[in-house]
Amino acid sequence: MAEALLETAGLTKRFGGLVATGDVSLSIAPGEIHAVIGPNGAGKTTLIGQLSGELTPDSGAIRFAGAEISRLGPARRAALGIARSFQITSIFREFTALDNVALAIQARAGHSFRFWRAARRDARLRDPAFAALGVVGLAGRAELVAGSLSHGERRALELAMALATAPRLLLLDEPTAGMGPEESASMVRLLAGLKGRFSIVLVEHDMDAVFALADRITVMVYGRVIASGTPAVIRADPEVRRAYLGEEGG
Repeated sequence: MAEALLETAGLTKRFGGLVATGDVSLSIAPGEIHAVIGPNGAGKTTLIGQLSGELTPDSGAIRFAGAEISRLGPARRAALGIARSFQITSIFREFTALDNVALAIQARAGHSFRFWRAARRDARLRDPAFAALGVVGLAGRAELVAGSLSHGERRALELAMALATAPRLLLLDEPTAGMGPEESASMVRLLAGLKGRFSIVLVEHDMDAVFALADRITVMVYGRVIASGTPAVIRADPEVRRAYLGEEGG
């Protein structure tokens, strides 16, 4: 197996008496889609927050491309190639789709938004921004104000914003949240097209999407990992079926 791009060892985060993540160890290979699933309150979003740098673990370690990054903030991790999307879209609704993606590129480069009026005409921003919109199927919507896009299109726009920063690792927190069947299927096809090009940590409640996309799956319950393996292994695991997939043990 290829050397891991991202590894966590004993990652633990507490909020008062609540153990949000307890001794979580993961290994994400280059180019793989690794899904993290579990019931509400399992600690999935807390885990993503620690991987992105928004939350600092109480103990444990995070290594990315061989370097220890546990204490680095989000900006430093973004510069290393870690990009995150959120459960709720985080776009500028009053800007065009193209402007949103160009802003993401500008922010990763560390430039101030106060130079935006000049920057939005800069080909060094607009060209890669337009290319990222093409990847997610929004090239034809580039000049539309983001607030006028459908929910599914806004989620695709957020993904374009992440892709435009040239990430090595994508942290996707429920990319199909709030979508109908058609939009969800479109997002699954989009993510399938990214497979092998990026390492992806995918938090998702839609089990059809998870089993369609994931190379490996980690299952969390009450902040702890109860199983990790291929989709076939996870489907067959009796503890997972009882704790999460809702089946009675036989």
